[in-house]
Amino acid sequence: MHRWNACRSTALAVIAVTASAWTMIGPLTAETSALQTSAAKVWPTKRVQIIVPFAPGSATDLLPRMVFEQVAANVGQTIIIENRPGGGGAIGVSAAAKADPDGHTILVHSNALVTAPAIQHMPYDPVQDFAGITPLGNVPLVLVVSPDKNIRTVKDLVAAAKAKPGSINYAAAGIGTPPHLTAERFRLAAQFEGQLVPFKGAPEALTEVITGRVDFYFCPLTVAMPFIREGKVLALAVSSSKRTSALPGVPTTLEAGVPDSDFDFWVGMVVPKKTPREIVVRMHEETVKGLRDPSVKEKLSKLGVEEMIMQPDDFDARIAREVPIAVTLARAAGVAAK
Repeated sequence: MHRWNACRSTALAVIAVTASAWTMIGPLTAETSALQTSAAKVWPTKRVQIIVPFAPGSATDLLPRMVFEQVAANVGQTIIIENRPGGGGAIGVSAAAKADPDGHTILVHSNALVTAPAIQHMPYDPVQDFAGITPLGNVPLVLVVSPDKNIRTVKDLVAAAKAKPGSINYAAAGIGTPPHLTAERFRLAAQFEGQLVPFKGAPEALTEVITGRVDFYFCPLTVAMPFIREGKVLALAVSSSKRTSALPGVPTTLEAGVPDSDFDFWVGMVVPKKTPREIVVRMHEETVKGLRDPSVKEKLSKLGVEEMIMQPDDFDARIAREVPIAVTLARAAGVAAK
């Protein structure tokens, strides 16, 4: 786990890392409380809890740790990050949906919030149960393979898959997650069969690719980057519609010759649907201020995270648009919820 912790700021006080891990991020100086304005009386008025429905070390976990350290300093209030993995994200998401709608319980999730219900029945509705605040960023997914395999390009991978139909396997950090559906979209677009190997999280999936036991994986760049730099995995392509500045020499899957294979992976924050509008607006303003802090922007940029700030109404609209898209893709891949 030291690789993942190295990505986090040393200013964070890690209280525990368990199946229900939580981390406390407090104000950095005593002076920050004096900077609160009257608007701060709307939010936050007490400790803020952020629920992350995945284990520590995932892309969904790393982004809020970087962003909300700065937000905590700006608003002069303690922010707790609690990891509640399990059930394909259902455990953490359900807890957030049932929380008091006062802005003091936030869910930070990827677009698995939208894609997971297309694959399996979930005890929540991404549109009816949540109100969007803003995405924290777009995280390119990078197609990685072991350097020990005789695969150097996307063309090599597709050729190997077609040479022995059904023999190639691919990882996913959970069923119904964006990395899973990205792999399915790529596989369908490239027209080959394969075997899905699901894991609990990105670190476990990436480890199996490094060992060569899994053939390929669309891994969040935030997690894969250290291993790409060390040469432990090869980056063949990124799933985004344009190249990422973090890997300028790596083509998109579209550029690599696979049409209709692009897929975005965003990480964003939402709150219970009935949260008052003035609190939603205040949370949006403070989060955007944190995202635009030069030190935060630098940290996110080094991990290849692309800015994706949106107004709350626009984020709500995007979530609603992505629901039928996820269902259509899941049906095409034969993994839709019945």
